[in-house]
Amino acid sequence: MRVQSDPLHSLLDGSWFKLICGASYQHLPAVRSLALAYSLAGADCIDVAADPAVIAAAQEGISIAQKLQEKSNLNTLPWLMVSISDGEDPHFRKAEFDLNQCPSDCPQPCVQVCPAEAINFNFGGVIDDLCYGCGRCVPICPEELIGTRSFVSSPKEVVPWIESMTIDAIEIHTQAGHHDDFLRVWKNVAPIVGRLKLLAISCTDAPNIIDYLRSLYELISPLPCPLIWQTDGRSMSGDIGRGTTHAAIAFAQKVLQAKLPGHVQLAGGTNDYTVEKLRQENMLRPQKLRSKYNSVSGVAYGSYARGILSPILAKLEITGLQNTQLNLTINRPMNQLNLKLEQDIELLGQAVGMASQLVSQIKKIS
Repeated sequence: MRVQSDPLHSLLDGSWFKLICGASYQHLPAVRSLALAYSLAGADCIDVAADPAVIAAAQEGISIAQKLQEKSNLNTLPWLMVSISDGEDPHFRKAEFDLNQCPSDCPQPCVQVCPAEAINFNFGGVIDDLCYGCGRCVPICPEELIGTRSFVSSPKEVVPWIESMTIDAIEIHTQAGHHDDFLRVWKNVAPIVGRLKLLAISCTDAPNIIDYLRSLYELISPLPCPLIWQTDGRSMSGDIGRGTTHAAIAFAQKVLQAKLPGHVQLAGGTNDYTVEKLRQENMLRPQKLRSKYNSVSGVAYGSYARGILSPILAKLEITGLQNTQLNLTINRPMNQLNLKLEQDIELLGQAVGMASQLVSQIKKIS
């Protein structure tokens, strides 16, 4: 059951839910379906790569959700966020290797370990659009053939079309010690920040991280919109196991104790155990205290949120291929061959149901 809430209200009362599609994830059908399912499930924000085609796919999914919501008298939609980086960052990379160098008898452990099924030896190795840069394939290659390349767009190039595509929020990924790099990015973002509904800053933990975050706040303040500190505990690991959430919680505790201005939202290792663990640590605000309780404002889910829907999206793709073969035999137009999630009511219901189970954890805190 969808729990309806306005994104800003969710942020203020500690029930904010963000879906991370992946800062370098470019599989357009999946992005569209994820945006559709999680919008209907009550997500407050959809975070996507800084790529016009990806943004358009997410916007289409949200738009379909809006049309379906109108039939149910629901009209609250998530904000659309775009992630950019101030330099090299694990979230902004792609795996790569030369297939011709792989020995014929290799057991291909990279295929087994890839959570995105982005490595396929029948399709040239790494399928670029599916890879989101988790890096799990790199250390497991017995021949040490797998490397990575950066997937970073220049803010100077990105910001103008972010503005033209009416993006609601921007997230800047940074790391301790990147002050000059962050300043370079901020000079491009600052002119349009007044048109945003939200600014987020994402970083990983480090010994001097609080001093660094304070320096960033001094740089960007005063802000005309809300600010989120995204505590990225263990990047892109939520689908590995429940224990990955501990790093994100520990980092959030550190930022909360520092009393930095802004909201604190977890990421990096978040999964279906995160809200339960937050409750155990008394880091969630009860409804009666939500306006004044010092606690996290929400949780962002990436690989775990995508992973729980991947079997359903795989079924959609298989059904689409079957329909394609059928349609080709009866000479239907090509624009009728691609099956979209909303066209399969059963799979749509399953997807929204799975997404709702995750979203409702942070929405139903008592």
